[in-house]
Amino acid sequence: MSNAKKLLPMLGHTRGKRSAVTCALKCDNACSKAVCNTSTNSYFRDIASAEFSRRSAMGIGLAGALSAAVLATGQGALPVKNDDGPKAAAGRLAFAPIAPVDAAVDAFNVPAGYDWSPIIRWGDPLFDHAPDFDFANQTQASQAGQFGYNNDYTDILRQPNGKKGLLVCNHEYVNPQIMFPAAPANEWQAQSRRNIFRNAVGMSVVELEREHKGTPWEYIRGGKLNRRITMDTLFELTGPLAGSDLVKTLRDPEGRQVQGTLGNCSGGTTPWGTILSGEENFNGFFRTNGTSAEDRRYGLANAATGMGWEQEDPRFDARGTDFRNEPNRFGYIVEIDPENPYSVPRKHTSMGRFKHEGANVIIAKNGKAVAYSGDDERFDYLYKFVSKNKYKPNNKAHNMTLLTEGDLYVAQFTGNSAVEIDGSGTVPADGAFDGTGTWLPLVVNGKSAIAGMGVQEVLAYTRLAADKAGATKMDRCEDVEPSLATGKVYVACTNNTKRGLPGQAPADETNPRAENRDGHIVEITETRGDSTATTFNWTLLMLCGDPAKNSETYFSGFPADKVSPISCPDNLAFDTAGNLWISTDGAPSVIGYNDGLFKVGLEGANRGNVQQFASMPRDAETCGPVIHDDESMVYVAVQHPGEDGSYGKHTSYFPDYVAEGTTPAPGQVRAPRPSVVQIFPAGAGTKPGKGNGRK
Repeated sequence: MSNAKKLLPMLGHTRGKRSAVTCALKCDNACSKAVCNTSTNSYFRDIASAEFSRRSAMGIGLAGALSAAVLATGQGALPVKNDDGPKAAAGRLAFAPIAPVDAAVDAFNVPAGYDWSPIIRWGDPLFDHAPDFDFANQTQASQAGQFGYNNDYTDILRQPNGKKGLLVCNHEYVNPQIMFPAAPANEWQAQSRRNIFRNAVGMSVVELEREHKGTPWEYIRGGKLNRRITMDTLFELTGPLAGSDLVKTLRDPEGRQVQGTLGNCSGGTTPWGTILSGEENFNGFFRTNGTSAEDRRYGLANAATGMGWEQEDPRFDARGTDFRNEPNRFGYIVEIDPENPYSVPRKHTSMGRFKHEGANVIIAKNGKAVAYSGDDERFDYLYKFVSKNKYKPNNKAHNMTLLTEGDLYVAQFTGNSAVEIDGSGTVPADGAFDGTGTWLPLVVNGKSAIAGMGVQEVLAYTRLAADKAGATKMDRCEDVEPSLATGKVYVACTNNTKRGLPGQAPADETNPRAENRDGHIVEITETRGDSTATTFNWTLLMLCGDPAKNSETYFSGFPADKVSPISCPDNLAFDTAGNLWISTDGAPSVIGYNDGLFKVGLEGANRGNVQQFASMPRDAETCGPVIHDDESMVYVAVQHPGEDGSYGKHTSYFPDYVAEGTTPAPGQVRAPRPSVVQIFPAGAGTKPGKGNGRK
């Protein structure tokens, strides 16, 4: 894998700042391969007003641990109302929008009046026994005790007094080219590094502490709740696939336990305080026969993998009978309890198997838990899960069973002005891209709704079931977030450069641009405001891009010459005023700016007004936004800074910037390190120390 840059099929085919290295490492060059969906379907975090119920103490016997009264005020949707939630003045986070930053610039930029610092970086030790980070001497054991690589979904869970909290974060993939100072000298060293990589992915839970509410955090080294979840962590399978022949392997003949989690992208925080994580690009880690319809639909192939884990662990080689089902054990929504480091995390098969970007839960009027999730691949689908049982306030044990059993649906969209759509992005004569939709059943009342497929087949091969149902092909549904301020659901469609090309699905009103390089945002209003409804109305909030250089943009009627250019929307969050916040992955495709974080108005005259709040360092993607505007603080996960570099020839030095020609301070290394960053008002407090955390 040290030769990662030798085989880059996307080299010369990416636009803007998107790196061909990212394409190779993150999604196995998906855009260079044949489209997985060959069906002929018809072609037509911090949450606003989030008020979280206080949870009773769990009694898990951890002296000094955070109490179970931690307030989950991040991205997860939660319509349970009481008097314990944040009461910020609406729109308290005032700022002057920053100008976009050229992609050649290596800097982390925030508005005037704000400052930033990393809370935690790749390699920072989480446990007392874990060594300090050392680029030249990483080991499998040291990485298992340190913060993982390429942080994505993030949430900050706060205690009521605001002085203590928990940071929970996903680790999606690794970049060997910039993680080590030289290529492996022999096969032993190559194997050692592959083992390090297995401990660098997964998830982290980290205790936080600060002087008082509104001041910067420091992480606690040796915190009682600190935890690393890696490829060695044991998971429990739940739902109809648990015990199925479709998930049994030589090592797990009962089909009920899975070792590890892969490709963890975005996620969500549940009303009961657990964290959901989406297993996204899992296919690139497995070698299969690649001949079955199921393999092809999931992008599984008979080719050596980029990570090469199949070289020492046969479960990643699914060509034989012993582990042919191993890929079927990945591609789910994972749930962990961050307040119990000894709990067994779960993989929920009832929510379907596909490239989950993440999942976000809202409690419907009838008390059922409803989870929305996007399948992040060109021409794939939008899904909804409705629990069989109902949410019970202050009953965490019960609520942690809600995602194990329920109904699964996939979305079909119809446009009101379909005959006017020509792929140009021109707004229809009625002044909007809009229409109606239906949630098509896949599994209902424990029974398959798809002819010729049983429940277990529908849940193991959900993409094939959705093809048969007639779902609408979308332009890479990524984060899907419901707003508590309005009940509307927002879907980030990142891009789809294949849209409208010969042999591919043409533009439709929900995806109205051919060769859609900049992406768009879909707004869904469930019928009667009922999250369990099987019909909905929809409209497009925006067609992203740079209005100064691309006429194919739309911002719900807001003057295009007054918005910040924005491209490739990825993760979503809300503030207490109901504004939508968007993090980007790819940046404006024509002009080549660094990725950023943006605020967008959703109501009245401000609807569609895009304002840039932050800009990422060179080559980096913006992930996991958390908006705590009740204390004027914002958090982002900075993923793959300096992705295009190599060790000793780095393209970024984030976050430990030091002046050229000077000696780095202790703990600082002249190489990039993915980090979770906090943004706060200048003067809110002294910057915390970097690197070792508090004891």
